[in-house]
Amino acid sequence: METYGIENLGIIGPKAVYRNLTPARLTEYAVARGEGTLSDTGALVVTTGKYTGRSPNDKFIVDSEGIHNEIAWGKVNRPISQEKFNAIKGKVTAYLQNREVFIFDGFAGADKKYTQKFRIINELASQNLFIHQLLIRPTAEELEAYGDPDYTIIAVPGFKCDPAVDGVNSEAAIMIDYEAHLIIICGSQYAGEIKKSVFSTMNYVMTKMNVLPMHCSANMDPETNETAVFFGLSGTGKTTLSADPSRKLIGDDEHGWSPDGIFNFEGGCYAKCINLSAENEPDIYNAIKFGSLVENVVMDPETRKFDFDDGSLTENTRVGYPVDYISNAQIPGKGGIPKVVIFLTADAFGVLPPISRLDRNAAMYHFVTGFTSKLAGTERGVTEPQPTFSTLFGEPFMPMDPAVYAEMLGEKLDKYGTKVYLVNTGWSGGPASGENKGARMKLKFTRAMVTAALNGEFDNVEYKHDDLFNLDVPQTCTGVPSELMNPRDTWADKAAYDVQAKKLAKMFSDNFTKKYPNMPAEITNAGPKAE
Repeated sequence: METYGIENLGIIGPKAVYRNLTPARLTEYAVARGEGTLSDTGALVVTTGKYTGRSPNDKFIVDSEGIHNEIAWGKVNRPISQEKFNAIKGKVTAYLQNREVFIFDGFAGADKKYTQKFRIINELASQNLFIHQLLIRPTAEELEAYGDPDYTIIAVPGFKCDPAVDGVNSEAAIMIDYEAHLIIICGSQYAGEIKKSVFSTMNYVMTKMNVLPMHCSANMDPETNETAVFFGLSGTGKTTLSADPSRKLIGDDEHGWSPDGIFNFEGGCYAKCINLSAENEPDIYNAIKFGSLVENVVMDPETRKFDFDDGSLTENTRVGYPVDYISNAQIPGKGGIPKVVIFLTADAFGVLPPISRLDRNAAMYHFVTGFTSKLAGTERGVTEPQPTFSTLFGEPFMPMDPAVYAEMLGEKLDKYGTKVYLVNTGWSGGPASGENKGARMKLKFTRAMVTAALNGEFDNVEYKHDDLFNLDVPQTCTGVPSELMNPRDTWADKAAYDVQAKKLAKMFSDNFTKKYPNMPAEITNAGPKAE
């Protein structure tokens, strides 16, 4: 039996080893092994049990001598000793003895100058299908000449840690050893942990290659090839807004910005399914077919039809599919220097303008601040929107000091003159809950504002300066009611708006003062004026 060298990792005596099986065969294995069932569209449907979202408290980085001074240690980047990591690794590899093992050898990074080879070793055929569709798939010739991977991920949800013995926080652990080029994921069946472990690795590696890693989606004009990127945390609309039928999709979540342009880290998409409809999001809706992996979407057991509005398992329902399931995908996933950068936020207070223009200093402020609301289900324990500040719109995945990434972005904005906008995809007319409750901004209006930003419409319109949030707000936009452009106008109770707005502005100020005390004054002063 060919083992493809996994014994070098300590995986001895597997029952069988399968490498780079086709989606059809992986789907067959998953169904036969009871991992999931097929929907009426042919997609493989699984439930992930206890873990239906990322588990940030269970993520660790091995604190080794070679990388100790490069990591921004703290609540996000928790250290674990080499000894504890090795001990868990030994248990995980022993667990795989006499079990079927599924390997996917693929790539991260569509620009071959920066491509990294990732080997994913899975206990589950369904998870191997997921990562097969999410990363860049090698051709037969590339697979033949693949050689050794740059990084290896071992994902075994069936192995549960013992916190008292293993020195972790729960039965789950996601551990990265940057020096050993090895990642261990155990105890969680949520496939997003594999995807984000690749991302966290790329976010470390790319900075050493003069590439800014970005938690963003990206698309491009099919005629001019002008590129736009969309920063934002899960649930803010990165996937939805980048899947624009009038533009070519480069990727929905993870990219690098090199001196040559931008490129997708992945070869697939991982889209939220809650309240999905063919009318609002046809590209994603139509991508849920044979070869896709659907997580935690409720399905009628007889008809096998989905109920996308049912969030009883989790609000964080997901589908993973290859990017070429999108008819207008740009393959390979490469584009030019971005013409426009858009920061997406989902403001649960309902007080930020739906779109604002940012100068260089304001762009740096909001990039570092990364304000949004954690939406229900994107992390375990989050059941309603919660305001949060996530550095770089991706703090959980950025291992290095924020200044490393922020300085890289600032240099690129200076060099290329890229325009930056802050877009609120959250609430209007009131907060997300409680008294004076508002409504989520309609997708068609957000799309219209994004389109206006991309086609230069906002270069020639009237602006009003929001003194509290220190933002320049365009007063008109084609296809958007003018009263929506200024959030205070949408509130019936203006005094209640003022209270909420001042509250959020103070949160911005307090957060920035606490987290970035050494930031240059011109950037600090570009933020909201709480006083």
